[in-house]
Amino acid sequence: MDQTLELQYAMDTFYFLVCGALVMWMAAGFAMLEAGLVRSKNTAEILTKNVALFAISCIMYLVCGYALMYDGGFMLAGIELDGAASADELTKAVLAESHEAGFSGGSVYSNASDFFFQVVFVATAMSIVSGAVAERMKLWAFLGFAVVMTGVIYPMEGSWTWNGADVFGLYNLGDLGFSDFAGSGIVHLAGATAALAGVLLLGARKGKYGKNGEVLAIPGANLPLATLGTFILWMGWFGFNGGSVLKLGDIASANSVAMVFLNTNAAAAGGAIAALVTARILFGKADLTMLLNGALAGLVAITAEPSTPTALQATLFGAAGGVLVVFSIIGLDKLKIDDPVGAISVHGTCGILGLLLVPVTNSGSSFSGQIIGAATIFGWVFATSFVVWMVLKVVFGIRVSEEEEYEGVDLSECGVEAYPEFVNR
Repeated sequence: MDQTLELQYAMDTFYFLVCGALVMWMAAGFAMLEAGLVRSKNTAEILTKNVALFAISCIMYLVCGYALMYDGGFMLAGIELDGAASADELTKAVLAESHEAGFSGGSVYSNASDFFFQVVFVATAMSIVSGAVAERMKLWAFLGFAVVMTGVIYPMEGSWTWNGADVFGLYNLGDLGFSDFAGSGIVHLAGATAALAGVLLLGARKGKYGKNGEVLAIPGANLPLATLGTFILWMGWFGFNGGSVLKLGDIASANSVAMVFLNTNAAAAGGAIAALVTARILFGKADLTMLLNGALAGLVAITAEPSTPTALQATLFGAAGGVLVVFSIIGLDKLKIDDPVGAISVHGTCGILGLLLVPVTNSGSSFSGQIIGAATIFGWVFATSFVVWMVLKVVFGIRVSEEEEYEGVDLSECGVEAYPEFVNR
């Protein structure tokens, strides 16, 4: 029995770490997607933001975020161990905890692996903000916000959801029937809400809206790069959703992982095709950017509950996200909320959709619980983010000058151009 438990521990931990690495690879997807959808004069700065925000997320979650979200630091199987513990002591601690829980009681894995898996989710939430405020925000103001978002704002709402803590001692979301398997609300809605608060204070890019209020297209510089980014995100999402099963070392868990992978892929496909068809009906053309965002919208929609739907249901849920994201992007443009990459629509609007779809296939959740959970996440993240953005705006300023925006933030913020051969000297 002990050898079996040791093998299960090793398998579950390894699976957890590999899934975390897949989610980390999503950072590359966000970087490529955003670099492809901004203009060439802003490419170096958007790449700088994506690398820096990932590093900040890792440091802030290590310093305070993980402890704030999960009420403590690093432990192994619930037992605090010092760094000098021998391999035998570690094994005994794991086996003791496993026997106490019972072999079928669940997986036991190191909190070090749990931290690694959690921290890449934090970085994902912050990456969503990056694209929405692109092309006109000061780099250091953005990085300052990243410190607060990853160190405090995200961990607080994460403690109410995945850690089961009461919301300021008033109510418990789990008791109300709230469920978010892999983070449609906890990660994606949170990131989009923080982005919305920033965009409202930041304002639209120059030239985005005409004098009569008409929407003027500002095409991205590199659609092949954006397409590559979408495929990287699609691949990384298998770790995002699949890793949220938390284990692999038994038959039930292995089957659950397989179903999550299947449904994740099906939802992405459904979202992509639905967005493509919707764009064709509305615009008369096959819009590549809508196709890309449709795939991501389907992925966001299924993330709240990828384990209980059938593959056909997952495809339909993804398709609903694909249709919704097109109308959301159009709607936000009509409200003059300028989002260069469609992040608020993909992750926010479709994040809410994902939460509302959970009770359709998961009897353990309720529509009222999902609505209250979504409202709690949105209210907390929007209020705190708005305050932080406002403080940054008053103290340092968050928007580059009109001249710097015209020349491109690559020069003003980074002093280097991503495509120097395109510039006339």
